[in-house]
Amino acid sequence: MNLLYKSTRNAERTVTASEAILKGLAEDGGLFVPVQIPKLDVSMEELKSMTYQQTAYVVMKQFLTDFTEDELKHCIDSAYDAKFDTEVIAPLVKVGDTYHLELFHGATIAFKDMALSILPHLLTTAAKKNHVEKEIVILTATSGDTGKAALAGFADVPGPRIIVFYPKNGVSKVQELQMVTQKGENTAVVAIHGNFDNAQSGVKALFEDKELEKELSDAGFQFSSANSINIGRLVPQIVYYVYAYAKLLEHEEIEAGEEINVTVPTGNFGNILAAYYAKQMGVPIARLICASNENKVLFDFFQTGTYDKNREFVLTSSPSMDILISSNLERLIYTIAGQDAEKNSELMAELRADGRLSLIHISEPTRPY
Repeated sequence: MNLLYKSTRNAERTVTASEAILKGLAEDGGLFVPVQIPKLDVSMEELKSMTYQQTAYVVMKQFLTDFTEDELKHCIDSAYDAKFDTEVIAPLVKVGDTYHLELFHGATIAFKDMALSILPHLLTTAAKKNHVEKEIVILTATSGDTGKAALAGFADVPGPRIIVFYPKNGVSKVQELQMVTQKGENTAVVAIHGNFDNAQSGVKALFEDKELEKELSDAGFQFSSANSINIGRLVPQIVYYVYAYAKLLEHEEIEAGEEINVTVPTGNFGNILAAYYAKQMGVPIARLICASNENKVLFDFFQTGTYDKNREFVLTSSPSMDILISSNLERLIYTIAGQDAEKNSELMAELRADGRLSLIHISEPTRPY
């Protein structure tokens, strides 16, 4: 089956997985979502003995169906190699009565390494598949972790350039130094006055500027993204949860079919959305617990059904969670709205105009979990 992708704001036109990865953001400003979430075609009994790389292939082949087996395995093997300081890639560690999936063993010691190690390979493969002749310019906004991981992932990769925008005084000193000292002929870093939401909104505005798009196209360039708005960032994150469940089963910590709860500290909502997609694929997940800091816009949304960014922005000790506009939430809202692109577009327009949106008036919304 060839799985296609559509925009959360326009269901009429579909694209392949490689086209969605190349574009990053849909032309109408929406985010690409699969027309349906595929089911795992391998049992947990088979998965429990697989390596991280093997599990990644089992999951990602279901979403990236226009990649050949050789192409996808090459991307996976190129990403999850000696740049990680453990052969296991993502160890599952038990502490007390909880289990922690360690996602910090990559080059920049951030969980973003997991997806951003493979995205450059997916992107360059997608470019070849679609006979792209223009030079790809990656635009990325960061609240800290994404920037360095993206820069490290794309540094000196033949083909694309990458420009990272970060909020001055809005990331830790270590994160800033990691970014501004990054080596690579194709990398650039820009500090902006404002917070992460301003950086992210600015990047989206560049994507949606048709005059700029034409000017760049005439000059031989095209934009793409390394943020989790890019489906090529989101799909590799689904692997975490399939792998974690399989390892719990292998270690006899759970019985087959037993449900688990997943807790994710979240900012831009990509990581926990990946867990939601894993649940839809068939991973027995009971509850998804979205952990927030003082910028608790998501906590309030799930409590009230109203998303309201009109509040004080708080700089905390967890800058990667200092976000008031969680882009990936649009993918979930699209689902809650019954995959109604028109309704979702109305809600996003409401958010842009008023800084808030409400799902209370939607009749019998689909519960996400």
